[in-house]
Amino acid sequence: MKALLLLCLLCTSAFADTQEDIEYARAGDLSLKLDLHRPQAENPPLIVYVHGGAWRAGTKSDVPIYDLLGQGFAIASVDYRLSTQAQFPAQSHDIKAAIRFLRANAARLHINTNQVAIAGSSAGGHLAALVGVTNGQKDLEGKLGDHLDQSSDIDCIISLYGASNLQTILGQSTEDGLEVRVPALKLLLGGLPNQQPDLARLASPVAHLDKKDPPLLLIHGGADPQMPPQQSEELAKAYTAAGLTVTHIVLPTSLHGGSEFYDEKRTQIMADFLKKHLTN
Repeated sequence: MKALLLLCLLCTSAFADTQEDIEYARAGDLSLKLDLHRPQAENPPLIVYVHGGAWRAGTKSDVPIYDLLGQGFAIASVDYRLSTQAQFPAQSHDIKAAIRFLRANAARLHINTNQVAIAGSSAGGHLAALVGVTNGQKDLEGKLGDHLDQSSDIDCIISLYGASNLQTILGQSTEDGLEVRVPALKLLLGGLPNQQPDLARLASPVAHLDKKDPPLLLIHGGADPQMPPQQSEELAKAYTAAGLTVTHIVLPTSLHGGSEFYDEKRTQIMADFLKKHLTN
């Protein structure tokens, strides 16, 4: 997998530089790591990427947005504690610790972190949205790592077929979707949302919106059987109601993920969004 990814990176952006397994923090005895992919550019702007896997699987080696390297962006793909290792909000604590680490080490890593974007797919899209709309929220910030003096603030968000409201997701799910979502939520929250209502609300991006939240790009399949498309609809409507900047794109016949989410057209949409809102 890593060899294939590296080949794709090199094809996408000549002389792309990849540093693997950079430790950004420790959670007890567990080393938390990220991979940093840099294009051939001086101090490129940074995207923090959060992988999917129903919160219980997946790794940082899965970087489907790697074509954005060719648009001049660095990508830090972050491993975080899976729900089999720690319940929520550990995942948010880890990702925010990674952002603080990247800011503290920006000069050494040759990246520009004056403004930072976050992106994610599926469960990673949910976590990206949550981290992005909770700048400075103590319950989700955590105290991991050596760089608590650094900001974990996010300046724009891309959520690809992610969740936004764990309090409504089961009622929107298909029968097939429930087979995945019910056990996944039990692991993440330590129970179903109605059994853990406070935690389910804390984990829901729609519950945290305020006037300061960053611009958001949502891309979701209209026929997604795993992550209800209503989840992105809810977040888009809430953003609009709050007077925030949001772009909501529906691929009418698309399911849960697939190459069309990362093809040339969608990559250009993401690149244009990032170039517009990362203004450093």
